[in-house]
Amino acid sequence: MTASSPSSAGSAEPVAPAAPFTPGASGLVEPPTRRESKPPRATSLHLEAGAAVASATPAAQAGAPHVTAPTAYDAVLLSGFGGPEGQEDVMPFLRNVTRGRGVPDERLEEVAHHYRAFGGVSPINQQNRDLRAALAAALAAAGIDLPVYWGNRNWAPYLDDVLAEAARDGVRRMIAIPTSAYSSYSSCRQYREDWADALESADLQQTVQIDKVRQFFSHPGFIRPFIEGVQEGIADAERAGHARAEIEVLFSTHSIPSADADLSGAGMFDGAAGGGYAAQHRAVAEHVMEEAAPGVSWQLVYQSRSGAPSTPWLEPDINDAIESLRSRTAVLVVPIGFVSDHLEVLWDLDREARETAEGAGLWFARAATPGVHLAFVEALVDLVRERAVGRPVGRRANVTPIGPWFDVCRPGCCAKAGSDPRPAIAGVLP
Repeated sequence: MTASSPSSAGSAEPVAPAAPFTPGASGLVEPPTRRESKPPRATSLHLEAGAAVASATPAAQAGAPHVTAPTAYDAVLLSGFGGPEGQEDVMPFLRNVTRGRGVPDERLEEVAHHYRAFGGVSPINQQNRDLRAALAAALAAAGIDLPVYWGNRNWAPYLDDVLAEAARDGVRRMIAIPTSAYSSYSSCRQYREDWADALESADLQQTVQIDKVRQFFSHPGFIRPFIEGVQEGIADAERAGHARAEIEVLFSTHSIPSADADLSGAGMFDGAAGGGYAAQHRAVAEHVMEEAAPGVSWQLVYQSRSGAPSTPWLEPDINDAIESLRSRTAVLVVPIGFVSDHLEVLWDLDREARETAEGAGLWFARAATPGVHLAFVEALVDLVRERAVGRPVGRRANVTPIGPWFDVCRPGCCAKAGSDPRPAIAGVLP
């Protein structure tokens, strides 16, 4: 794939109307009854005759890397990680997150105290409510008549409940947006597996078809908030008396097992350390620095490591990177791996990384995540539009040498190392 220029013609592209139906009042499904467990794992998939992609719309069923035929969608499915909304939710939520890994409750309690320090409430659900509302308004302003449903992978509103509500509203074709921009098992394929789980749990495998937008790391609207964050952070550091040569910019993202990272990127990065996951982050960081602060020193770092100490994960850890800085008096952290200021940003960066920096005598600042920044919300609208109209690849918004990424995930892309593939949709089997 090669880089292409951002498309400014998208707003003039007509979106084909979907079949008439009566949507729910808001596309926001939050069941009144408490439920602690996510849907069970799927045991099967539904494939139309001759299809290579399960539960996909006709334009995507053949499995072409980029879909350039128009599709009349009925709704958008905004998909989040989920988070607890009270102290009693914390442990059931963490059991959902770690399901199948055999993690004992005493290990989960080590993570639970992060949530308990915030009253048992993760900010991520409210952030996704805000994003859903902003996206719905932006779609309407762009003349795209699609309701936005929001469902979570690991806590209410669960994806199967949301899909069941959407089906009752008459929805048959959905375009899904994961709240993750990059390629890896946890940030892409696991979403696709959970959609498959939800379709089977709701008995909708033959009723609802779900496509997904491409991984959007290279979309200029996703990157714009980080460019502004670096510009503002550098200016703040200079006002505090730190010369540019004394500032280090740390681009931070979630660490993942090295073996999983090596399998990310659809085979395009075989042999490269960190696979597509690391390469995509580096491409974004390079573009941000070229635009915001050329010549300022920077590096890609990782955070929020978990799992057995004997299992290699991507490094360096952000705290180790901060402690190893020399000839620097200021550090600016840019959380390019995240779309909102959820708990791993508030705890691991705003608390732990800040404490490490202060302990090393360094000035510290952290740039904001995209959240509901207008450029990011409009990027999501653009991603929906490009699939609805079947926009040619060369006209898609993209500002890195890697991209635009695939519409339909490639065979085996972002597999879980050491595990047989689970049923997943929105990608060529397996």
